[in-house]
Amino acid sequence: MVSAEIMQESKRANPGKATILALGKAFPHQLVMQEFLVDGYFRNTNCDDPELKRKLTRLCKTTTVKTRYVVMSDEILENYPELALEGVPTITQRLDICNKAVTQMAIEASQDCIKKWGRPVSDITHLVYVSSSEARLPGGDIYLAKGIGLKPETNRVMLYFAGCSGGVAGLRVAKDIAENNPGSRVLLATSETTIIGFKPPNVNRPYDLVGVALFGDGAGAMMIGADAIPWVERPLFELHTAIQHFLPDTEKIIDGRLTEEGISFTLARELPQIIEDNIGDFCNKLMKVAGNGERDYNNMFWAVHPGGPAILNRLEKKLDLSPDKLNASRRALEDYGNASSNTIVYVMEYMMEENLKVKKEGEADTEWGLILAFGPGVTFEGILTRNLSV
Repeated sequence: MVSAEIMQESKRANPGKATILALGKAFPHQLVMQEFLVDGYFRNTNCDDPELKRKLTRLCKTTTVKTRYVVMSDEILENYPELALEGVPTITQRLDICNKAVTQMAIEASQDCIKKWGRPVSDITHLVYVSSSEARLPGGDIYLAKGIGLKPETNRVMLYFAGCSGGVAGLRVAKDIAENNPGSRVLLATSETTIIGFKPPNVNRPYDLVGVALFGDGAGAMMIGADAIPWVERPLFELHTAIQHFLPDTEKIIDGRLTEEGISFTLARELPQIIEDNIGDFCNKLMKVAGNGERDYNNMFWAVHPGGPAILNRLEKKLDLSPDKLNASRRALEDYGNASSNTIVYVMEYMMEENLKVKKEGEADTEWGLILAFGPGVTFEGILTRNLSV
């Protein structure tokens, strides 16, 4: 499947190639059980429309989400009751809440990652910060850097409003930085909250209910670097080849607008079909860039951002994947919902658990795989990756 030259490479990371050295995550305190979400949401928004309630109940079942973490709480709604009202300008209040929340979660996820990495925070040379849940100057990168004690000379990059592809886009950027700056250590942090788009139900905005049933909050972090220090750092995945591709004339398929009432998202019904129609060519292109033309995708592992069950199902069908290949993505969706840019971190953690399970059961290792995500544009992000933990 992968070219003979690549396959002969040992599971030791190749010199100069970026690797993931540690993962971290963090969540707000509110855990929402999906079976209780409908009643709570309609109570909080003072809505009693039975048809909308039935529709949200159906959506909550089809999303396959079981639990999620959210920043929104009774206390916030008590302090900001206008968030549950229709047509009230609330962008100032929302950003006040979101800016603080994403910073705190990003700090906690980064600290978790740095602890697992095992080196002092002063050894971090670069920061890549990703969020679609805040807007301010200076940006969240400054507040994160201050919160974890980064050196003032740390080089920073921000990726704003990249949506669901933001985590993998950030990983691609971190890979480029690590490979072009010998000895560098790049902290990638993502942080998201749905408060920026929280709204009461409205028959004229049916997609709002999809968001209520699907999206969650949280933060993720990864440490990226090449040439790991033996006995100090433990590389988990090698980032072999990364590419990005946008589909012309699909700008309106994933559409987000920042308004006086917060951010409004719409996802076109065609999105899963568009991904299905283009995923084969994208994966083929990624494999060819890496120097191989054969394709046997069931001999690879798959870390796919779970935008929703329809996207996972279409991808599985199109590439003729066995049902277990998307286990990590489906588990992340069940446990955390679609947490936008963060979710790929949760998928990678579950991927490591899956690898450990395979190893204990004495099954053949899956060394090569693809990290994939899809976002506004429509943009495809992909990284051919080697599993160094098998």
